[in-house]
Parts: sequence; C-alpha cells; structure tokens
Amino acid sequence: MSPVIKICCIATIREARLALRAGADAIGLVGRMPSGPGPIPDDTIRSIVAALPDSIDTFLLTSETTAAGIAAHYRRVNTKTIQLVDRPEKGTYSYLRKELPGVKIVQVIHVTGEESVEEACEAALSVDAILLDSGRPANAVKELGGTGRTHDWEVSRRIVKRISLPVYLAGGLTPENARNAFELVKPHGLDVCSGVRTNGMLDPDKLLAFVTAVRGERRSDTGLNRRYS
Repeated sequence: MSPVIKICCIATIREARLALRAGADAIGLVGRMPSGPGPIPDDTIRSIVAALPDSIDTFLLTSETTAAGIAAHYRRVNTKTIQLVDRPEKGTYSYLRKELPGVKIVQVIHVTGEESVEEACEAALSVDAILLDSGRPANAVKELGGTGRTHDWEVSRRIVKRISLPVYLAGGLTPENARNAFELVKPHGLDVCSGVRTNGMLDPDKLLAFVTAVRGERRSDTGLNRRYS
C-alpha cells in the first residue's frame, strides 16, 4: 500500500501543476512564518487553490496560534485543510470546528523526544490528522518546518501505532530515504519540501524520483521539464 504524497512549499500555479503531474495527492502552501523556506502571500495561496482541481487536497500552513487568527488566515485563502505548525491556544480546536465546519484540521507535532508521543496522542483527540516534523519551536526564533532535517523515526513509528488518525511524516525526506521512512514508520502520508528542490525551485527530476521511490513505479515524465522550463 502506497502513502499519500504531499508536496509542500508550493510557490506558484506552475509548481502546483508540476507536482500534480508527477503524482502528488496534496500540496502545502506556506503562510507567513518566523523562519524557514516557502512562505508566500495569502493572495498567491488563494489564486493557486482556485486554479487546482477540486479533487486535490490543499493545506494552508499557518503559524497563527490564536483561534481567531487561524480562522481569519483561513478565510483569506480557502484551502481544504488547515495545518497548524505551532501549538495553538487552549480552545482553538473547538472554535475552529464551530467557525469553519467541514474544514480539516491537521496538527503538526515537532518530534523532539519521547514527550512527543503523548503530545501527539493528546492532539489526536481533537483534530483530523497529525503531521510529524523536525522543527524546533522552543528556539528563540521558532523553526516550524522546512528544516531539511530528519528526526527519530522510531518515535514517529510509535506515534503511528498509538493513534488511529491519519499521520503524515515530514522532515528531511528525499528520494533516497523516503521508502525507508515509509517502511519503518508506516504513515498515512509523506510530506516533502526541500528534498525535491534545487536552489529553492521545484526540481522535476527529484520530484519524479521521490514519487518513484515511494510508489515503486515510475510515472511518465513526458513533457514535465519542457512545460516547466
């Protein structure tokens, strides 16, 4: 069984379409962040979402932590899913359920040690999915994703076994390690940003290599480089 593939840090409509042609099931669109790659204006996020087929899941990555701030950010972009990259204030999940019915909520857990297992289990009681990443939210300037670092996949594996929700694995994934990560952790989905980019740009060869490594079969690359050039 193959995981869902989510390509994150999408910056343009062309990048989004390239990701879909290569076989992505979902894309991540990064709002304002305290650090890291990929943030784009809300107007750009909204235009990318509007240009995509309705069958594609679109994730807004928001660093807002207040319930009202998260809801306001979502309303500016209208993605299908909200990805909370930081720990929200108390009461946020119930507020979002009431204010944004039908919008999926994904909570990011930055895997920093054994404590992350219980953190994920607690969040799983209130959200639609968990995403395991390698940020350092306790830093003076928070790292909330896009670090290019892996974390302890054994901890991630235990989280997947403990909760019944879909779990996405992110953090330092590449075409070279993606299959091993999937086989060890057994997540619902794999989420990649820097591992399929060259000089900050989505790389068609790396993208196809990632999808091939994960799914075990090479999709046609006819026209990918030509259309994206």
